[in-house]
Amino acid sequence: MSTSEDVIGSSGAAAFYKITNAPDLGLQAPTIRLGDALRTYVRHLAGFQKEAVVISARTGQTWRVVSDEGAYLNGFDAAPAPLPFLTTGMVAATMNEILAMAKQIGVELRKLRLIQDNYYTMEGSMKARTMTGGALPVELVVEVDCDLDDATLNEFMMNAIFASPLNGLMRGVSNSLFTLSKNGVQVSPKKVAALGEPMLADPAADFATAEPAPSAVELLERVGMTPKKEVAVTAGTTKAFVGLSDHQSRALNIRAVCEMRDDGIKDIQTLLFSPHGTSFRFLSEEAPENGGQARAPDATSYISAGIGLCFMTQVGRFASMSKLDLSDYRIIQDTHFSLGGASGGTGKAGAADPVETHVILNSTEDDDTAQDILDMGEQTCFLHAFCRTDLKTKLKIVRG
Repeated sequence: MSTSEDVIGSSGAAAFYKITNAPDLGLQAPTIRLGDALRTYVRHLAGFQKEAVVISARTGQTWRVVSDEGAYLNGFDAAPAPLPFLTTGMVAATMNEILAMAKQIGVELRKLRLIQDNYYTMEGSMKARTMTGGALPVELVVEVDCDLDDATLNEFMMNAIFASPLNGLMRGVSNSLFTLSKNGVQVSPKKVAALGEPMLADPAADFATAEPAPSAVELLERVGMTPKKEVAVTAGTTKAFVGLSDHQSRALNIRAVCEMRDDGIKDIQTLLFSPHGTSFRFLSEEAPENGGQARAPDATSYISAGIGLCFMTQVGRFASMSKLDLSDYRIIQDTHFSLGGASGGTGKAGAADPVETHVILNSTEDDDTAQDILDMGEQTCFLHAFCRTDLKTKLKIVRG
């Protein structure tokens, strides 16, 4: 897999933008089962650079984002890595529920800021097929000044966390479902859970004709190198490109700091502590159907993009480290979320169906190797591990 071309950096296009002609590209959203259904198309560009397009069935909004990796994977660092996308979407979804609940009960939240840390692990050997990605409990610090007493405020915040649509993938065990094709022929998955449906039509060739909508706000901003922070890790983290080391035992830590701007858009700065990388500023806003103006990607679009982008990174990493022929690869991924318990007025905890992913490979390798690529992609993907692990949020409240 070539890492010699910085496609994102040389394209001249904005990293993130809204697509105005999604139907012309053959991009369709799945049927709504819960509250919203999102389809995420992800294609490989070069090296670890990827492009994702996410379309919502509820709102019709279609967003294009790109992702890259830093020095830890010998990338160009031309765009955020995949993991900050989910952290961004998760903290944005929590903010949605906090604000909606505050409005419902008539409480004023002053100086509100959310600081969220996501943690992941990577253990084992790629060569021995024992390398496995893992997810650890989430830490959330809520900084706020309000008139609620401590017990009531703590209950309020925990209810907001449970009300987030992502709660459906975070709590309990949700094993992702897959289909696989190689060179246009469908192949049965070997180890991962099979979706049991035909492959979806592949529109990847039409991505280049996407038409961006003009934007009055800068949707992505490079802040600079993340300050260094000690993260509890074990052996293997001293190598220059630890992500490409065969034997690994390490922890990853991504942080997001979320505040509301005066114009109603969420300002979310992500920090990549481990692996140590670049800090980016994301913007997020819900669509009009969900109370916003759709001036930036919404929470579940970031979440869906993050899952797809992370899986694609692991597919490419396994193929590269195993020296396999993988001339092209892409996915079509469906995610199904309930509306927020507060923001969507359901009054319930957030729910979600298992992630469904159609994996499309172009390769001269045999079918058994194609199945291995899928299996190891899922096994080492941090965000599919997030889905298949019962996780809780460790909440800390700091009064302003």
